[in-house]
Amino acid sequence: MSTPAASPVVTNPGQVYRRLLGYARPYLGTFLVGVFGMALFAATDALLAYLVKIFLGGAFIEHDPRVIWIVPLGAIALFFLRGAGDYVSTYFPASVGRRIIKALRGELFAKYLRLPVAWFDATSTADMLSRLTFNIEQVAEATTNAVTVLIRDTLTIIVLLGYLFWLNWQLAAFALVLAPPISWLIRRINSSFRRYSTRIQNSMADVTRVSKETLDAQRIVRVFNAQQRQQREFEAANELNRHSNMRLVNARAVSNPVVQFVASIGLAIVLYVAISQVQSSAMRVDDFMSFLTALLLVTAPLRRLVNVFGPLQQGIAAGASVFAVLDAANEDEGADHRVARARGDIEYRGVTFTYRADKGPVLRGIDLTLAAGRTLAIVGRSGSGKSTLVALLPRFYDPEAGSVRLDGVDLRRYALANLRDQIAVVSQDIVLFADTIRANVAFGSPDATPGAIEAAAEAAYVMDFARELPEGLDTHVGDRGALLSGGQRQRISIARAILKDAPVLVLDEATSALDTESERHIQAALARLQQGRTTLVIAHRLSTVEQADEIIVMDEGAIVERGAHAELLARGGAYAQLHRMQFNA
Repeated sequence: MSTPAASPVVTNPGQVYRRLLGYARPYLGTFLVGVFGMALFAATDALLAYLVKIFLGGAFIEHDPRVIWIVPLGAIALFFLRGAGDYVSTYFPASVGRRIIKALRGELFAKYLRLPVAWFDATSTADMLSRLTFNIEQVAEATTNAVTVLIRDTLTIIVLLGYLFWLNWQLAAFALVLAPPISWLIRRINSSFRRYSTRIQNSMADVTRVSKETLDAQRIVRVFNAQQRQQREFEAANELNRHSNMRLVNARAVSNPVVQFVASIGLAIVLYVAISQVQSSAMRVDDFMSFLTALLLVTAPLRRLVNVFGPLQQGIAAGASVFAVLDAANEDEGADHRVARARGDIEYRGVTFTYRADKGPVLRGIDLTLAAGRTLAIVGRSGSGKSTLVALLPRFYDPEAGSVRLDGVDLRRYALANLRDQIAVVSQDIVLFADTIRANVAFGSPDATPGAIEAAAEAAYVMDFARELPEGLDTHVGDRGALLSGGQRQRISIARAILKDAPVLVLDEATSALDTESERHIQAALARLQQGRTTLVIAHRLSTVEQADEIIVMDEGAIVERGAHAELLARGGAYAQLHRMQFNA
């Protein structure tokens, strides 16, 4: 199957994170306000250590009477500044982060609308929903909370180290001896966090898939008493998600004590040297206590830095999964040929098509011509290629060999949106949206007048049941039309096609969900609709296609018979055999 080549997927963590931060660029001013709050918060730790020095030096060494009011007022001012810095450093980056999430989520949803049908064939809906919800929410952690902690606590450590060097550079140098091994440990921790985060996202997609399948098919689950089966399948996916999360929790739980233990070795060395200096009167007690306070204050931001690498790597892994979709090739938009309204001449020239190479061709050398305004019926056993044949018409797929033409022009030369304006489809897979009957009839026809909507509803016999509803056409149909019967849903989908008034009409088992009385009315409506339009009808019930201008019989991707109903019956071939089987049934 021919699909557009995808762009290379960016998987390097640094590139992914830089790309994520690129979404924050429009809000740099807001983020810098947050950075100011982070700097203010970081400065208060050093000020606290300095306040300890003033307190000890003034109260016990110099006996300064001003200390009795300087220190209490200083403590109040210090924690006021710390609270203000904490608020500003939390609120403003979070505001930027939510804007990033909104932008990413909107961009991903828009991308889903532009991806080729082949991409949807190969990707589960649950995986797409998981990326749109769970994965992007994890990006919020990487772009807000993680960044806030990363910047704020890095600044805190830098400020505290600066203060330590100001007090006693020899002791501060000892404290930095273990910086290289701690840096190496953090790199190893990051690698394991990123690996486990990817597994968590994959397992969450499985949880979403099983949940969605079960909820969508809840009636089938009940009628086959398959609750236990679905429960077991959900439990397996849920357990895998729990196990993956616990591997991440374990890595996070181990990492912090290890880093703290390594840091404690440096603290022990510093304490040994500092106590020696105090005992030899080379260092004042107030300087020592202030130094010790600052050194101990370093441990808290260091611990938070180690803990934040988990959410940060989860966000990077989530960002990579989102960018993999955003970088995929869009659906081919076609060329620049446009028409106001096509005549409706359709031609297939030597068309061959394959979904997967290992499955073989689905269509084999199809040659077919259908004049404008005529009706072609396509029949055959399941899997013979009927639906694929008509799926080429709106360019859901492109043929590997040969071409499909509308009014003599290769479909690939049309602007895709203009091509699809020429085609209306009524499928056996009825799609209604959680809105009113009126909105569903007018779906895809936003400029339709109320009169036109009601006329289409009348023609499709929607009004027969809508008049009996309290709100008429403004009645909500429920999720996927669950509040209506199958026949009512199908009539709405037919009204939608009537309203579109396209020159080419595709009916894929359009009356399959209708009772006999409704089908009789709809067939009459469709007969009027088909006048002056080129119509392709896929049907399993041969009684619905007897009046077609031409019938083709497909088998294993090839046309094995063609002709009118009476002619094909008289021939006694594949069509006659299908007809006989249905008649006997």
